This record gives sequence, C-alpha cells and structure tokens, in this order.
Amino acid sequence: MAQFDLPLEELQRYKPERTEPPDFDAFWQETLEDARAKVRPTRFERVDVGLRTVETFDVTFTGFAGQEVRAWLQLPRDRDRGSRLPLVVEYIGYGGGRGFPFHWLFWPSAGYAHFVMDTRGQGSSWQPGDTPDPEPDGSNPHYPGFLTRGILDPRGYYYRRVFADGVRAIEAAREHESVDAERTIASGGSQGGAIALAVTALAPTIRAALINVPFLAHFKRALAVTDEHPYVELTHYLTIHRSEADQVFRTLSYIDGMNFAARARAPALFAVGLMDEITPPSTVFATYNHYAGPKEIRTWEYSAHDAGELHHVQEQLRFLEGLGLTPDPKRGG
Repeated sequence: MAQFDLPLEELQRYKPERTEPPDFDAFWQETLEDARAKVRPTRFERVDVGLRTVETFDVTFTGFAGQEVRAWLQLPRDRDRGSRLPLVVEYIGYGGGRGFPFHWLFWPSAGYAHFVMDTRGQGSSWQPGDTPDPEPDGSNPHYPGFLTRGILDPRGYYYRRVFADGVRAIEAAREHESVDAERTIASGGSQGGAIALAVTALAPTIRAALINVPFLAHFKRALAVTDEHPYVELTHYLTIHRSEADQVFRTLSYIDGMNFAARARAPALFAVGLMDEITPPSTVFATYNHYAGPKEIRTWEYSAHDAGELHHVQEQLRFLEGLGLTPDPKRGG
C-alpha cells in the first residue's frame, strides 16, 4: 500500500468550502430536544464477568425518539468510592457493536470511567452488538449497509438517529455517581470518530475530543478518491439512483464532519494515516482544518486506517495529561 492522496504539505492547508444547509443548527436542536423529551432513567446493572481489576455495568439508556440503546460502563475497581473519575465516552467503528467487556480494558486500566455506546443496528460485521434500529420515519430502498438507509430525507436518515444517540450517551453516562461530568472526553475512530466529532459540536460541555481517522466527511472528495467500503456504498447507490444525487448530498450535508468541526470548541487530538484508503487523508485534513477549537493532529506516514494504532494511544494519554484530564491517584479520580 502506498500514499495515494495529496502530498502532506497540500493536506496541511487543504480547507475546501463547506456545503451547509441553512437550517443545520435548527435541525439538530429540534432532533435533540425531541430525544430529551422522551428520556427515561438510565439503568446501570452491575455484572460479574470475572474481571478482578475492573467493575462492569450493563447500561440501558434512551436515545433517539426514546428508543433504548445499550452500552458498557467500566470503572477501575481500586478507586476512592467518594471521588469522581474523568469520563471517556467511546463510539465504535463501522459495523461493530459494543462486543464484550473484555474488549474495553484500556481506559479503566488507566484510571478512567469508560462508557462504550452500542451502535444501533450494527454489530454483525466484526464485533457483536445488542441494539436494534427501529425506523419510525421509514426508509427508502438502500444499498446493503447503513450509509444509504433513509438517505432521501434528512429526518429519516440513519445517522440522525446515531448522532442523537451519541449525545444522549454523554448525558446518560454522567448520571453515574462515579463520573465527573465536568471532565468528559469524547473518543472514537472512523465511524466512532465521526460520532465523537458530532457530539463534541452538539454537546458544548465536553472538555476534550479524541478523533481518529474520522469517517462521514467531505463526501464528494471521498467518492472521488476511494472505492473502498463503506464510502463505496454511496457510489453503488448513485450508480442505480442517478437522478437522486442532489438529494443524497443534501442529506449528507446535515451529517458532514466539516460542518460539525466548524462548531466544535473543545481541545481535540486527531489522527490520520497517509496510506488510509477507507477515510482518505484529504477528508481527514478537511475536517481537521475546519475544526474551530484548539487542535492537534498526529500524522502517521506509514499507517493506513489503523493511524498509529498503539503508538497513538500513547499520544492520547499525553494529550489528556497536558489538559489536566488524568485521574488523580491521590484522590482516586
């Protein structure tokens, strides 16, 4: 695999014009108001999965349209029970679900409260999930996958529901007594990075964002330079539904990461792999360069979609330490 996108010096200044619907803010405000109007108490059920150093909760919270969404909350077992921990809310990559608690040991092992949101309707490609996707607004015929589900109407589009779930996940996680709501970090890679970015823009009390190779951004560029999944789902759909291109891109403008980036204010650390054919570097830099808050990016020259992998995890820890968002061992949080 070789680098295929723009040269790095061009990527660093690549800031394409955004296409933004005039009712973008009103659309998301109405979406979240509707979700919050249907909130029921979050259920935290402690489960014993055999982990000695981590305490696990099976969580059920209400997301879009009052529909139930599942999650895991994991806490370091050896903690001061009277203190509150910084919170990492993590969103999952395309096709994966919340899986098993054993998948998510890094952040609680580092002393954080860690909340992992299941992604509605997903969890059958590489990691199991437990949350269905009821479709109250109906759905158009779509290419197999999730990118074209409901794509002819922004109100019925799949990612409207997912992003609303993402904001509600932040609010639900903060209900737990061991969480410090004022030290909330949104995190994710690929699709998870797109959700973390959207949530950072829509929930302005977030203190920091860890955004790896964000998906769902600068769509026309993505379709022009890659034929990898998942973006190719859009290409296949448009190959069959040629007359619907304008409506498709209008719907996508409501979830384009560049539009959320222009509204996000929390300090953010991005990651990009220059060999990434799944989220092309130019789409990542387009998002990063529009990001309105304090920001840093780690460029992994010889990485693809893994974007530095465990090397980047070290960068995330250093980034949070620089912001004062590390657990305090003296007070257990």
